[in-house]
Amino acid sequence: MPTPEVISLGNMLVEVMRVQLDEPLDRPGTFVGPFPSGDTPIYVDTVARLGRSAGFIGVVGRDDFGRCLLDRFARDGVDATRVRVSPEHSTGVAFVAYFRDGSRRFLYHWRHAAAGQLSPEDVDPAYLRGTRWLHLTGCNLAICESSRQACYRAMEMLPPEARLSFDPNIRPEVLSADEIRALCAPVLTRADVFLPSAGEGKLFTGAATDEEGCRQLARQGKIVVLKEGARGSRVFTAAEELHIPAFPVTEVDPTGAGDSFCAAFTVALLEGMPLAEAGRFANAVGALAVTVKGPMEGAPTRAQVEAFLARHAAP
Repeated sequence: MPTPEVISLGNMLVEVMRVQLDEPLDRPGTFVGPFPSGDTPIYVDTVARLGRSAGFIGVVGRDDFGRCLLDRFARDGVDATRVRVSPEHSTGVAFVAYFRDGSRRFLYHWRHAAAGQLSPEDVDPAYLRGTRWLHLTGCNLAICESSRQACYRAMEMLPPEARLSFDPNIRPEVLSADEIRALCAPVLTRADVFLPSAGEGKLFTGAATDEEGCRQLARQGKIVVLKEGARGSRVFTAAEELHIPAFPVTEVDPTGAGDSFCAAFTVALLEGMPLAEAGRFANAVGALAVTVKGPMEGAPTRAQVEAFLARHAAP
């Protein structure tokens, strides 16, 4: 089959979450799940639901959780021909607790699960030869050495005309911010589109503020998109700076919304949308993503996004 337009790789997880607020993970309580998850799986699944061809490179176990992920990809049209099924490892799991102050607590089983078995050998150069876009995240650079080298290999195999987007997605549960910054440096250098969240603009540049850090990177020729959640997003280039207001929605589950936002921004740029329109489109997808329980469950279809934007059109 033809190479997908958009490819990503990395950790394939299911997510099991607390039902009620303020149920910590260190005592008995109620859970719901499993839900298909993983930052880059959420990204590619959203790309596919928005109508573009998407493929994934990853590893799952030969178990029910692995089937949960593969069934979701099949349902939404993600090419999973480069997903390896390991009989020796169980599929990765993330346990999540939510608290009234808006914080979340994650407990991961991934480094020693199938998710941590991704290796450079899983990256077939022929699969990337015709792609238009590769998306990488800091989370997958940090999980283990073999995953990091797989990401680097995919970047090296990327056609020169293809674009690379990079979301730091720093997880303090995995490694410290300083360690992740060092691991991310080669990818950030190559990235055409950088998609930081709060704190990451200044982290990667040493600037006093996120905004100044984003401006520094934009002056290098990158498109930089600062994700600000309920405040919307800000787009920086060497020539302009745009603030894109958020859409008012009732938040049910924020997990995965940033990954869906990144996917929508990718789709918008592939379709040639102006930056202001691309930011609004991505904000709409991110807003819809938080309205449903489960990290992938709120990823909207193209028709849902267009209906949402029509309802929120300026009078």
